[in-house]
Amino acid sequence: MKLKMSKEVDLGKESIGKLLFVLAIPAITSQIVNALYNMVDRMYIGHIDQVGSSALTGVGVCFPIIMVISAFACLMGIGGAPRASICMGKQDKKMAEKILGNCFAALILSAIVLTGIVLIFKEPLLYLFGASDTTIVYANQYMTIYACGTIFVQVTLGLNAFISAQGFSKISMMTVVIGALTNIALDPILIYGFQMGVQGAAFATLISQGISALWAFHFLYKGNSILHLKKENIRIEPKILLPCIALGVGPFAMQATESVLVLCFNSSLLKYGGDMAVGAMTILSSVMQFVMLPMSGITQGGQPIISYNYGACQAKRVKKAFMLQTICCFSYAFVMWLLVMLMPSAFVKLFTNNMELLEISVWALRIYLAAVFMMGLQISCQQSFIAFGNAKISAFLAIFRKIIVLIPLIYILPQFMDNKVQAVFMSEPIADVIAVSTTLILFYFEFKKIMEKMESNKNAQRLA
Repeated sequence: MKLKMSKEVDLGKESIGKLLFVLAIPAITSQIVNALYNMVDRMYIGHIDQVGSSALTGVGVCFPIIMVISAFACLMGIGGAPRASICMGKQDKKMAEKILGNCFAALILSAIVLTGIVLIFKEPLLYLFGASDTTIVYANQYMTIYACGTIFVQVTLGLNAFISAQGFSKISMMTVVIGALTNIALDPILIYGFQMGVQGAAFATLISQGISALWAFHFLYKGNSILHLKKENIRIEPKILLPCIALGVGPFAMQATESVLVLCFNSSLLKYGGDMAVGAMTILSSVMQFVMLPMSGITQGGQPIISYNYGACQAKRVKKAFMLQTICCFSYAFVMWLLVMLMPSAFVKLFTNNMELLEISVWALRIYLAAVFMMGLQISCQQSFIAFGNAKISAFLAIFRKIIVLIPLIYILPQFMDNKVQAVFMSEPIADVIAVSTTLILFYFEFKKIMEKMESNKNAQRLA
């Protein structure tokens, strides 16, 4: 019998539109809830009496370290899950389960190492990423507690990618929703009720991530998953793990370079605009995250469809899935761009009631997200390279936008403009335009080769 990805869907036969809707809606919901997960802490912290703006800035400088922790989950989870999907498309369940087990072992190992590194070096790292003598106390409090939950972050993000890749979109959504709702409920209780402030926000996050991790682990170990975590597979075999890591380099670079990016933004903004400009950057990055994550949800819904049918050499279904995914991503990005341009204050007021911070953030938001309407094209093409198992191009595109283009612009533009703070914020939309143009050109040529390869393989299978 042909192996189906899950009882929810049949990725090889059902209509592409129905599949994308069924898989993407829970994934989008997960990403929106996940954005709230990360934003709720900042919303509550930003409204703490008297110290809200300083505390918000302090927690904001923790963000780069948190992104690096998440990046290692992408390295194994998002790197391994598409390979497992392709194996299932080829009807090779045994190899798919070996990939799952190897990635799980690597997630646990990386969590142990990362926890030790962060706890030992957290204070110099926080200063490096923009903390000042005023904000370091809040950053230190939050990061110490968050670091203790690193293993929960790794397990949740890493294993949930394998749940999504099998087509269990509702289960994947619940992994995020359970944790997010717990976090949202605990935040006001711990921050205000127990007067724990920033530490209360961190404990709420740690507890909620622990619950999500247990949910994801239980489903893959004893639940109704098609792929299961088996003891004999939970060991690292380089020949299995290394190709997964190679494919995960792109998503890893996207996340990890975000930390370098925040370092560059915060150091420049601290130099030209002080703590208030760094605080504005915390708000801008939160809004950007809220804009970008649902597009990741759409591509998460598209990834199992593309990967499975790519493995099964169904070229027409792959092309249709990609086109529909791209239209959805671009349409969403355009709507969000329009809302930000028309009413930026509605987004900023979620994070602060400080008039000075509100004013600079509203002004900066229109600049920072000026080209975000194009990012739907970037995300769809870049994530499709991952779905095809194309590690090299995916990694290049992730590095190109941030390291090669954006970071140099952060330092170059202020040399040519009188308003240095505005110059720093303008680097983002300029980099977006360059990156999207490059991605579209690369994808056009590579996609033609992929289509031809699938048709050739299908013809060879018919003749065999």
